[in-house]
Amino acid sequence: MRDIAVFSGSAHPTLAAEICAHLETSLNPVRTIRFANDCLEVQLQANCRERDVFLVQPLVAPVQEHLVELLLMCDAARGASAARITAVVPHYSYARSDKKDAPRISIGGRLVADLMVAAGADRVLAMTLHSPQVHGFFSVPVDHLNALRELAKHFRDYDLSNTTVVSPDLGNAKEAAAFARLLGVPVAAGAKQRFAGDTVAISSVIGDVKGRDVIVLDDEIAKGSTVMELLDRLRDLGARSVRVACTHGLFAAGALKRLSDQPDVEEIVCTNTVPIPATEESDKLTVLSIAPALAEAMRRIHNGESVSALFEGL
Repeated sequence: MRDIAVFSGSAHPTLAAEICAHLETSLNPVRTIRFANDCLEVQLQANCRERDVFLVQPLVAPVQEHLVELLLMCDAARGASAARITAVVPHYSYARSDKKDAPRISIGGRLVADLMVAAGADRVLAMTLHSPQVHGFFSVPVDHLNALRELAKHFRDYDLSNTTVVSPDLGNAKEAAAFARLLGVPVAAGAKQRFAGDTVAISSVIGDVKGRDVIVLDDEIAKGSTVMELLDRLRDLGARSVRVACTHGLFAAGALKRLSDQPDVEEIVCTNTVPIPATEESDKLTVLSIAPALAEAMRRIHNGESVSALFEGL
């Protein structure tokens, strides 16, 4: 593709390379150095002048390190006279900080959005925001993708005649309902309450799961505490089998092993929006690529075509 320049930060260069392969363009090099005082310096090592620049960087651990790197890349592209700068953030981790639910706390989702715009981002391309309203925190256009079609394509290979999609909580029920429509199956949802820290309790499941093959759908799995709690309720209610699906497989603190060790969990499916930690391995894990979807969205942004048309029917 002509007049496009794609760069990747250090968070997930493998995904960026796969996106470029679909776009049939090269992934341009980035030089990042750390000074003796621990400050970073970023240099984009390809011409940006009057080009459509895409900067690929999911905000994964270490999140603050990768965030600053993204901000520096935006600033470098702006200083290099880029025609337009699109921050491609497959995982916007600060989307969890979307409201003031306790005294004297910051709303990190809005603050980080402001930082990205101040650094030079003209638009943002994100995937499955934890809270969709975070879209409104940005003062520049945001294209918000989801991975429901990729996940649905995978699960259509199974016998779905006795399947129910279950959302761990009501907040994710709308996405679970859209996923269930794609599969042509019923949907259910857990009644979740979150306490201090990562403690959660799911008191009941709204919908019929007895004797059913369940697909648990969540936007992300970090420590896995919510899914583990839901598994207890599904067992109590007599679910026949369980498969777990999410967009962002963060799998922190041994979550993948804990889930894989559950005998009734037959499969764990996620996408490659974030790199799977090297310490996390499981025979039950299936990783789907969302590079084609991101590449198509980037192509449409570059050509001035509709991105929302990708999700018609959802």
